[in-house]
Amino acid sequence: MDRLYEPPVGAGVGLVKSLSTSPARKKLTGRAYYESLGSPKMILAPMVDQSEFAWRVLTRSFMSREASKDLLAYTPMLHARMFIETVKFRDRHFQPTRSGLVSMPQVDGDSIHTDLFLDGNPAFDRPLIVQFCANEPEELLEAARYVQSYCDVVDLNLGCPQGIARRGKYGAFLQEDWDRVYKLINILHINLNIPVSAKIRILETREKTLEYAKTIVSAGASILTVHGRQRDQKGHKTGLADWSILRYLRENLPPDTVIFANGNILRHEDIARCLEKTGADGVMSAEGNLYDPTIFGRPPRAGLEGREYWRGRDGKGGYRMDAVFRRYMDILYRYVLETPPPPRKPLFLPWDLPSTEPMFEDHTESTEQPPTKRQKRDPKPEKATSPNLLSMQAHLFHLLRPLVSQHTEVRDALARCRAGDVSAFENVLRLVEKATLEGLIDYEAHPEKYDDAPEEASNAEAKGLEAEQTDYESSVATVKACKRPWWVCQPYVRPLPKEALEKGSLTLSKKDKRKMDEEAMELKRKADKATGVSNREDLDAKDGLERPEIAQQAMVCG
Repeated sequence: MDRLYEPPVGAGVGLVKSLSTSPARKKLTGRAYYESLGSPKMILAPMVDQSEFAWRVLTRSFMSREASKDLLAYTPMLHARMFIETVKFRDRHFQPTRSGLVSMPQVDGDSIHTDLFLDGNPAFDRPLIVQFCANEPEELLEAARYVQSYCDVVDLNLGCPQGIARRGKYGAFLQEDWDRVYKLINILHINLNIPVSAKIRILETREKTLEYAKTIVSAGASILTVHGRQRDQKGHKTGLADWSILRYLRENLPPDTVIFANGNILRHEDIARCLEKTGADGVMSAEGNLYDPTIFGRPPRAGLEGREYWRGRDGKGGYRMDAVFRRYMDILYRYVLETPPPPRKPLFLPWDLPSTEPMFEDHTESTEQPPTKRQKRDPKPEKATSPNLLSMQAHLFHLLRPLVSQHTEVRDALARCRAGDVSAFENVLRLVEKATLEGLIDYEAHPEKYDDAPEEASNAEAKGLEAEQTDYESSVATVKACKRPWWVCQPYVRPLPKEALEKGSLTLSKKDKRKMDEEAMELKRKADKATGVSNREDLDAKDGLERPEIAQQAMVCG
């Protein structure tokens, strides 16, 4: 699949289509509405400043046109109060029309939209869920009314664990205030023409999580996304998501409840595994998608890789970083900048015929002295405001993570890029293409450098992430199963908390240390009970001293 995703003819410009649900038509909710969307199984997660329009289109572009209908995407999380306060904030975060959301759109089944632009465009950005964070029901409703004509569902974020959510009292820091959560969801359920959904994290116990989920469903949520981690599982303490609790929820919530599972989705293979283990209706990927936006696409069959997909001698492969980077840039040209992408040479393959024409032009920095005050300097580029341009650098640092660790010149060039400076990003693309070429040639010459030991590789593939579900001590198996050469898109496998502690990258608070000691003591007690060995007997056995056996009659009970 070497061509850029093409929307239907006439998409996005002068499209005449009603986007709202007619008030006269019965509002579908729950499973009935989910089925009307085509029952999508793959879910692109809401990520702050990272799941914007261009990234959603890039993600869909690695799926066939038919398969892309099976992907339900979220916008980045939007702050409801800020969204309703200023036009500027709305324009910088949600661009459904060229004229912008200056005023509240009229919700009318007969309305005609002639200036559709990017977000929620039915030609290439549906189905779409818009997510808000909020703690005031009226503010949330007003924000949702701005977007309901341009999306399929409005979602309430109840899972954000970051410090800013704690300070603002939203996201996962509303999970103690069930009454407020109920009101936030219910006001949308009653007043919107489209369904409402919610995204939560698990609580301390499966029973409490179930009661929380029932509260949200009873308030009117048609879709419930459950992240299988608790609120404090973030950063180096992220650990593994608990799929067993998601299975418990599936078995105990009404069948009409649509459940999306979130957590532990690093590779395409994990999607089917998670569906089977949890019984969820769909599977959401967040960080897995950031490092590998091709995660939802099915890999091409052997022999049909083309120039974009690389497959090694062991049969494992993935999309080349230079290919994904190119697609990303071309999507930005076509949709956001609305200009044709520059002409590009075919991506390099090691067996291409040698050419006298250089593959890459020399773009080394000039050694000339900087201009004097009297000389004209190049005008400063206009400051970018599009969310699609503002997110570029962060996306590329995620995508190129293994590559920039090998080629620091790419890292440095990317660090110097400024939002909206497309020529600077084109320069980074050229450096990535050059580095990938060198990597491919090196692989053909020295493939053994990139191979794991055969036994280790097969064992890692056999264990994979499923083994990690029951082994919280090591992520080695998952790292080996996911590892690819540095020019191939691949997930980032976070060290588990115990590994982070051993490396010194995680420092426990006194409270956490006390909790860990208590857990260790409890495990020790259970082990002693199972073996019949007491702590006293264990210590006596370890000190190496002989102890004469005391006669039963001589023992004194004290």
